[in-house]
Amino acid sequence: MRVAKTFDHGVAWEEGSGISQGYSINGTIYISGQFSHDMQSTFVGAGDIEAQTRQTLENLDRVLAGFGVTKSNLAYVEIYLTDVKEHFEPCIQVFKEYMGQHRPAGSLIGVTALAFPEQLIEISAVAHTN
Repeated sequence: MRVAKTFDHGVAWEEGSGISQGYSINGTIYISGQFSHDMQSTFVGAGDIEAQTRQTLENLDRVLAGFGVTKSNLAYVEIYLTDVKEHFEPCIQVFKEYMGQHRPAGSLIGVTALAFPEQLIEISAVAHTN
């Protein structure tokens, strides 16, 4: 039997995006790309990769909590950076602090642009419920 569930933060821009923040089916949670916005849909940390990474990870935590799990349930994490050369080290340092001892599989991918001009990072993930 398939059991599907979706989760949205409840912020204004989600209404028109056509996707949910997370989708869970049969114990696997697919988390849409998270970026640096607060709960009022205000962009956080323009020009600051560390601030953007922290806010993005807070948003990831919010989606995980919506499914009743935590970062220890992450199986795979995909990080997109607009400037890998400049932002790799500070991003990874914040990410390692966030993850603690848990080590999911993952990829870090350099991209030329993301959805918003000031956006330096986006993180998507796959987690499990059991």
